[in-house]
Amino acid sequence: MSKEKYKLHPISAVINFAKVLKEMIIPFIVVIALNGFGGREGAGDWSSYITYGIYGIMLIFLLVSGIIKWKRFRYWFEEEELRIEYGLFVKKKRYIPFERIQSLNYTEGIFHRPFGLVKVKVETAGGGATKEADAELTAITKVAAEQIKLEMLQAKNKLTEPIDYSSEVQQVVKAERQSIFKMSPKDLFVLASTSGGVGVFFSGLAVFVSQFSNVIPYEAIYEEIVVFIRFGALIVALVVFVVLLIAWIVSVVLTFINYYEFTIIVEDEEIIITRGLLEKKKVTIPLSRIQGVRVVENPLRQLMGYASVIVDSAGGSLAEKDEKIRLLPLIKKTKITPILQEIFPELQFDPILTKVPKRSRKFFYRLDYIWMIPVAGAVSYFFFPFGLLSLLLFPLSYGLGVWQQKTAGYYLNERQLVIQYRLFSKVIVWMEKRRIQSMTERATLFQKKANVSSIITTIKSGVSGASTTIPHIEKTDAEMILNWYEPHRKITIEKEQPLD
Repeated sequence: MSKEKYKLHPISAVINFAKVLKEMIIPFIVVIALNGFGGREGAGDWSSYITYGIYGIMLIFLLVSGIIKWKRFRYWFEEEELRIEYGLFVKKKRYIPFERIQSLNYTEGIFHRPFGLVKVKVETAGGGATKEADAELTAITKVAAEQIKLEMLQAKNKLTEPIDYSSEVQQVVKAERQSIFKMSPKDLFVLASTSGGVGVFFSGLAVFVSQFSNVIPYEAIYEEIVVFIRFGALIVALVVFVVLLIAWIVSVVLTFINYYEFTIIVEDEEIIITRGLLEKKKVTIPLSRIQGVRVVENPLRQLMGYASVIVDSAGGSLAEKDEKIRLLPLIKKTKITPILQEIFPELQFDPILTKVPKRSRKFFYRLDYIWMIPVAGAVSYFFFPFGLLSLLLFPLSYGLGVWQQKTAGYYLNERQLVIQYRLFSKVIVWMEKRRIQSMTERATLFQKKANVSSIITTIKSGVSGASTTIPHIEKTDAEMILNWYEPHRKITIEKEQPLD
């Protein structure tokens, strides 16, 4: 392997500067707002110059630190390892064996695209509890990125001949890989329109406002709101509608930017996902790391005939924010089976489910009644007569329980277990027997009397695990599933030979 040491592209210095500035922007704005942009009133001209000087020194320091990080960063290949040398004040070295690397994820941001560069995140088996990658090359050329991949393949396949990078990289660039799924503009709009981005928008707004809680005149705003409300409920309703409409539009735009040109390619036992408008991301998921497949339908999307497909991946930080990766963010249900069958040919995607028995229906809503009875009684008493509306919780809870009971079921064959259940969204999970980490049968006293029990399965997902429950099934079915999961040991018996 080559021992030549490689540098990052000089734009890395600017990216490092922008990254640190982004993390400090809110505290920086708060400091400026509290101290004033031009110094304190009546303090004289020198105070203004000193304040501006401090701000300028801080920005220069951040830029210089970014340049130093770029200058001190080196990477090379030696003894079947990716070796990295870095550090701002203290020089550090990190050696990553190619055998442990699970994937190389690429990102093209607004700083990368003009220069034909990519950011490479190196993910290893096991990963860590944090969501950070094991190593990150801030900005390198696409040819250099392919060189890392070829070095990794050479090490894993134990090739002895040196790699001809020029011909290999040209073949990679010229090869037009056919996608097995590409999200259409219509599906992208439906995804953006039915996503939970509105809640994210308001959460981000709340966090931003909390940073300025010391400078926001809440009392004056409250008085203005009281005066505003006096104009009438119609105006208030219109304002609320406009605010929600703006939040929805923002969420649609953000979702559109994040999932623009969402494409899936399967190559070399890996799923390659590319997406993004302003920042193009390329995530690689080894098929060997996928532990389970979930199809999720929230009630609104279910009415429209759409669903999302999520996969659970073992270890690493492939999903960046969580370990459940959106394989198909939104797709028509009629199109799911052919695509999944092409990616996972060993799984059965048209199972005939065994449903939960009708006598289990009470277990889906009985526990809800326990806490609803005192709450509804207290609300009805203290807020009579409008508090009586809380009694509607009981038929709603019953209806939800019936809905959940009719949805729940399972399917079993020699290699896989399929579970279907519902909280509000309908979820169906496929998992192979060899991927299941643990299985537990649970039965309460009331379940024992009804001769039913629940099965809890756990598969590896991220650095922890994901559990799925088959709720309130027949006792005999639960025992059958446990016997199916229990490993069968081969017993050898030695016969005593008769003495001569």
